Amino acid sequence: MKIEEREELHRTIWSIANDLRGAVDGWDFKQYVLGMLFYRYISENLTAYVNAGERSAGNVAFDYAKLSDDEAETARADLVNVKGFFILPSQLFVNIRANAANDENLNETLSGVFRAIEASARGSESEDDFAGLFDDLDVNSKKLGGTVEQRNDRLVKLMNGVGEMKLGDYKENTIDAFGDAYEFLMGMYASNAGKSGGEFFTPQEVSELLTRLAVGDKKEVNKVYDPACGSGSLLLKAAKVLGKDHVRLGFYGQEINITTYNLCRINMFLHDIGYDKFDIALGDTLTAPQHWDDQPFEVIVSNPPYSIKWDGDSDATLINDPRYSPAGVLAPKSKADLAFIMHSLAYLATNGTAAIVCFPGIMYRGGAEKKIRQYLVDNNFIDAVIQLPDNLFLAPRLQLAFL
Repeated sequence: MKIEEREELHRTIWSIANDLRGAVDGWDFKQYVLGMLFYRYISENLTAYVNAGERSAGNVAFDYAKLSDDEAETARADLVNVKGFFILPSQLFVNIRANAANDENLNETLSGVFRAIEASARGSESEDDFAGLFDDLDVNSKKLGGTVEQRNDRLVKLMNGVGEMKLGDYKENTIDAFGDAYEFLMGMYASNAGKSGGEFFTPQEVSELLTRLAVGDKKEVNKVYDPACGSGSLLLKAAKVLGKDHVRLGFYGQEINITTYNLCRINMFLHDIGYDKFDIALGDTLTAPQHWDDQPFEVIVSNPPYSIKWDGDSDATLINDPRYSPAGVLAPKSKADLAFIMHSLAYLATNGTAAIVCFPGIMYRGGAEKKIRQYLVDNNFIDAVIQLPDNLFLAPRLQLAFL
């Protein structure tokens, strides 16, 4: 049944995406599909949580979606504390969708709902996890149409398409339906737009390989980290392989692209990773790293952007950075590949493993890169170098595993 469920879901998504894209480039429009999928998910997640509590207490006919907003307000503080956010019954996906076709101001209605959801987390521990999550679901964008009427017509189609996805009860699916829908959309749009997996999405086969190499025979680890996390597929593969409850302190990542940063946080929620179990930061990992503390990471998995430019020796402070200084030289300004490797090595626990996909050029280029390679080999940091098959990415990559 698992295969049939997944295939049906993928067929539905493909149909919806083709119907909705129109003149909008698929790579841009995926943000609307994924954002609306996220809105449906958190609506159903919150509803299921409240309903389960009430029904277990004997109120078997209770349905949060049918409660008045005034009645629901009494539970706001408790729900924000547990779930990290709050949605009034009138703002739930199912209720907004029910009236969408008749709402001449649907774009403004949705905009208000999204602002309210983000605002519900302000002042709480989950504030950073929800801030700006809906920024890329711009319901007033001309990408959706030149007039309000055209935009609303497309928003109705979007809500109906996402609403008709057979995702079932997210707790009872034999597949991770919400997460699987996300991954299928990312892979589909990356392929159609000619994007490499490195910036936005790592193919599942590669994620599986990297994760199993990094995890090894460990049954439990302290933390999982990706210094260039993209949409978070590697972090979530680790959650699947280990079981999220076997990662004691959670999942950590950093991403420089704000759109992809938002997608990664959405992806965490879609895979039922609680707000208190992930910490995704926005910024340049190489020059402004986050997440350093006295507990280095036991598992690091990463597919950083290959051969990008970075500050390198134009920043005189970097040669003294404890992440890079041990090699005695910085990666070239035109090729940051080995800077990501040195960063990962510095963040790695002594009993940990990092598995990193790299551009093959780092294996044969001379100069500073040769000196860094020599440092890694001389200090026995490299456990294996594995050549991956062709056509897994739109550009060749190597995979390195560090002990």
